[in-house]
Amino acid sequence: MFVAASYAQSAPARQSQLPADSGPGSPFGRFAAAILDRAWTLDDTARGATRGGALRNATIAIRRRKIGQREDDVSIFSRRSFVLGSGAAALLAGRSFAQDAYPTRTITVINPFPPGGASDVVSRPLVAAMEPIVKQPVIIETKAGAAGAIGAQFAATAKPDGYTLLSHITSISGFAEVDRLFGRQPKFTNADFIPLARVVADPCVIIVNDQQKWTSLKDFIDDAKAHPNQIIYSSSGLYGALHIPMALFAKAAGDLKLRHLPTAGGGPALTALLGNNSQALASSVSACLSQIKAGKARALASFGGERSKALPEVPTLKELGFNLEYYLWVGMFAPKGTPDAVVSKLRTVLSEAAHTDSFKAALVNLGQDLAYLDQPEFAKFWDADAQRIQDAVRQIGKVEG
Repeated sequence: MFVAASYAQSAPARQSQLPADSGPGSPFGRFAAAILDRAWTLDDTARGATRGGALRNATIAIRRRKIGQREDDVSIFSRRSFVLGSGAAALLAGRSFAQDAYPTRTITVINPFPPGGASDVVSRPLVAAMEPIVKQPVIIETKAGAAGAIGAQFAATAKPDGYTLLSHITSISGFAEVDRLFGRQPKFTNADFIPLARVVADPCVIIVNDQQKWTSLKDFIDDAKAHPNQIIYSSSGLYGALHIPMALFAKAAGDLKLRHLPTAGGGPALTALLGNNSQALASSVSACLSQIKAGKARALASFGGERSKALPEVPTLKELGFNLEYYLWVGMFAPKGTPDAVVSKLRTVLSEAAHTDSFKAALVNLGQDLAYLDQPEFAKFWDADAQRIQDAVRQIGKVEG
């Protein structure tokens, strides 16, 4: 039958299937061929569901056109309107079908840091909780480097179809400002991302390794003043999420002269501390809690507005007289241009996954509380937090290493 012809037929082959006196030279032949071409180019994902109906409608209209040789213009117009309406309905149905079906394959979440950092340890149990909901694989792909900028840039330029997402942290807000600070064109800005959800907001803590004698923040400050440029602190990279709080603290404590050891991420920064390649670090609680419990690291102060439930014995900087507060949050993002229907689906999936018992249990093991913000609230939070981070970058100024 005509409508069962191969989808891959060429335009001449499709034209040859029109009624004999509706050839390519006739006005109606051109009209019919255009309708058939339109039907043949429906979205691939909707072919099985909509193509047959579109072609049948086009064929019926063409054959009805041939029943009477002297139909009046009104009748012709009505039949053409019918065909156009049927084709448009089929196209709309195809688009709706494709969006409702999302996802149909693996979703990749870009982790822009080496294993062991906050983004990594929070995102892995989250994607595990997403898989049963979407009924498709959800995987972590690590693209580390430049304090998280490399992975962020990759995600910003990914196809905005919902199959490449980004897990990132506080420092995502500062990259463009750093580029401007050094007179460079920003590689990407916050506007290149759609914020989907904030998952946690983890106050950083200043920790030292077990080989150091300091048991309080006062001990640390006094020793740093007595021995300038001798104490080394590690970080997740220049202007990264763990560099910013330590630099702000050093300024607030009397412009302490500390040496900075940038690494590729929070995991390597913690490794440097444990190996005594550095003596201090501003770390997220989730990344360092196990080392504190094991006695390999000691917390001196927290950047939180109140004491951490996981570390209730550790005072806040505000308690100690420093007006500093800093959180390392983890959020999920999609590239700019991702369709609204896909964004809506992801919001639902992320919320459901983040509130599962399995994910909340994983957070407890990390010393974390769920601090979930859905897209509208997260977008508002991100705007305000980005301003704070950009101000901090300008306050720190140019740092070469």
